[in-house]
Amino acid sequence: MVRWLLVWLAAVAFFAASSAGRAETIERPHVSVSIGSFIIGFLPLPLAHANGWFREQGLDVDVQNFQASGTKALESLIGGSSDAVVGAYDYTARMQTRGKDIRCVILLNNAPGIAVAVRKDLAEKIRTVRDLKGATVGITSSGTALDYIFRKVRADAGLAPDDVRIVPIGSGKNAIAAMETGSIDAVVHQDPAITVMQRSGLAKVILDIRSIEQTRAVLGGDYPFTCLYTSAGFIEQNPVTTQRLVNAFAKALAFIHDHTAVDIADATPVEYHLGGRDVFVATLEATKDMFPAVGRFDPADLARPVLLIATFEEAFRVAPIRIADTYTNRFVDAVPPAAAGSGAGR
Repeated sequence: MVRWLLVWLAAVAFFAASSAGRAETIERPHVSVSIGSFIIGFLPLPLAHANGWFREQGLDVDVQNFQASGTKALESLIGGSSDAVVGAYDYTARMQTRGKDIRCVILLNNAPGIAVAVRKDLAEKIRTVRDLKGATVGITSSGTALDYIFRKVRADAGLAPDDVRIVPIGSGKNAIAAMETGSIDAVVHQDPAITVMQRSGLAKVILDIRSIEQTRAVLGGDYPFTCLYTSAGFIEQNPVTTQRLVNAFAKALAFIHDHTAVDIADATPVEYHLGGRDVFVATLEATKDMFPAVGRFDPADLARPVLLIATFEEAFRVAPIRIADTYTNRFVDAVPPAAAGSGAGR
C-alpha cells in the first residue's frame, strides 16, 4: 500500500512538473528587436545583448539597427519583420489613432535626453531658442517624439512654426556630419551625438533636456520617452517570450542603476562608444539618471507626452487617446527578483 502511494505521489509530481514546464515554454525563442539608430536611451538593449542576459532567459535575440529614425523601426514592426522595438513611447499612442494596437511593456527612460545645440561659429549670434528664428535646424525625422518636443520648445520661446527651417537628418552620425559641413545651423538630437559635438568644439548647447531635473523644468515633470514596445497580438500569443524579454531589460536597468559610468562603459560593446570611451563615460555620467531603476509606468506621467502631441496633432484631439491601452505593467510587475539582479559577464 505504501509502495503504491509513493508511486502515485511520484506520478503526480512528474505530471505537475511537466505541466509547469509546458506553461513556461518559450513560444518564440528567436526574437528580433529593432532600433532606428543608437542613442544613449537605448543602452539597455546592447547591454542585455552583449552580456548574455537574453540568453539567460532562453532567448536568441537578433538586434536590427536601421541607422535611421525611429519611424523605420516602427515600420518594421508593423510590417512584421521585427517582433519588438526599442523606441519612443508616443508611437504607441500615435498608432492608436491609426487603428494599430501597440503597447509598451517596460519603460527605459524617464527623460527625453534631448539637447538643442548650435554650431560653435554661430554661438555668439544664437544664444537661446528664440534666436533660432531664420535658422536651419536638423532633427532626426518629422513626426517623431523629438520633433514634437522641439515644437513645444519653439512655441514656448515665442517662435511661429515657419520661423525655423526644419531638416530631417536621421542618425547621430549624420547629425555630426551635417554640423561639420555647415548644412545646418543647429541640431536637436540626443547623446552620444550631442556630447561628441560638445567635446570636439563643434557645437554649443543652448537648451538641455538630458537630465531628470532639466526635463521637469522644461516639460513639467517626468517624461516617459523610450520603452520596449510590441504589438498586442504578439503579447497575447507570446506571453512567456514577452516576460523573458522584459526580465532581461529589467536586469539591464538594474545594472545601470547599481553601477558607475565606468562600469557601464566597460560592459557596453565598443561599437556603441561613439566619440570614444572617454566621451561615452562622460555621456553616461550626464544622463545616467534618465534610466529608472524599475521600468514601471505611471499613467499620470504617460499623459504628459500624449497631451503635448495633442497640442500639435489634430488626430489626438479628435479621437482622445486611451492611455491604458498604450502600455502594460503586467510583465514588469512579474519580473523575478533573481532575474532583475545586476551583474555583467560577457
